[in-house]
Amino acid sequence: MDSLRHVPPPATLSGLNRPELEALLIELFGKVAEMEKVVADQREEIARLKGLKGRPSIKPSGMDKATEPPKPARKEKRRFRGKVTPRVVVADQVVKAAVPEGSRFKGYESFLVQDLVISASAIRYRRERWVTPDGRTVLAPLPEGIDGHFGPELRRFVLMQYHQGQSTLPRIAAFLGSLAWRSPSVSFSGS
Repeated sequence: MDSLRHVPPPATLSGLNRPELEALLIELFGKVAEMEKVVADQREEIARLKGLKGRPSIKPSGMDKATEPPKPARKEKRRFRGKVTPRVVVADQVVKAAVPEGSRFKGYESFLVQDLVISASAIRYRRERWVTPDGRTVLAPLPEGIDGHFGPELRRFVLMQYHQGQSTLPRIAAFLGSLAWRSPSVSFSGS
């Protein structure tokens, strides 16, 4: 109560009208907010002087940005990219039409369908093994990028699903197991 001795005692509150009470309340809320900030700053300073760790600076995850509607873009002068080359090779397939005899061919109408194919594959490397005249065994090295029994694309996919896709390891394992069932030549059991 020592810090309150500099505050003049309030006039009788019953004699104040509503706008005066609201103004007083706003002023007091401002002072309380200032005092809370001073106390928080002093606690951080005390912790720093004691050598304790301060408050952790945790950045937001960014997951909430995906649920918010996109902000309207500012109208700027747009620069056109020019011709866009597709990232995948577009395969052409001609679809025949059943037409009556005597009809005239007028060309094609294009219809682009995009799809994604995820499949399992396995490669058995048959490494040459030689025995030199002095008794040493020479084994052919694995190709560049092969380290262990899982290929670089599978490792990349698992890491991407785990970190960017925020998928759990059991879900990734279940997904990879479902791919193995589609391809009878692939087994994840280590055989």
